[in-house]
Amino acid sequence: MGMASEFKAFIMRGNVLDLAVGVVIGAAFGKITSVLVDKVLMPPIGMLIGGVDFSDLAITLKEGSADGSVAPVLIEYGAFIQTILDFLIIGFAIFLLVKAVNRLYRKEAAKEAPPPAPSPEVVLLTEIRDALKGRAGG
Repeated sequence: MGMASEFKAFIMRGNVLDLAVGVVIGAAFGKITSVLVDKVLMPPIGMLIGGVDFSDLAITLKEGSADGSVAPVLIEYGAFIQTILDFLIIGFAIFLLVKAVNRLYRKEAAKEAPPPAPSPEVVLLTEIRDALKGRAGG
C-alpha cells in the first residue's frame, strides 16, 4: 500500500472526520460564546460591581515614559480574571448543550428499546402462579 492510499485510509476513518468536525464546530462555538461573554454578559456584571472593566485591571510595576517611548511594565490580572470568567461561562454553556443532547438520546433510546425480558426467577414464579390457579379453578 502506497503512502498516498495509506494516508487516504487514515483520513477517511470515521473518528478522524468526527474529530475534524468537532474542532471546526468548537472553534465557531467558541467565537459565539466569546461574543456572548464580552458583549452581552460582562457589561451588566461590570455595572453590578461598580462599572469595573476586568480587562483594564492591572498593577503597575514600572511607569512608562511620558513621551510613550518606553511602555509601562504591568501585571494585567484583570485579563486573567476575564479569561477565567470566559472559561467558566463557556464550560457551563457546553455543559448545558451536552445535557440537552444526552436527554434527547435517552428519549430516543427509551422509544426504541424493547422491554427487558423477565428474569428466570420471574418466569418460574409466573409458572407456579399459573399452576396454582389451574389447580384451584379445576
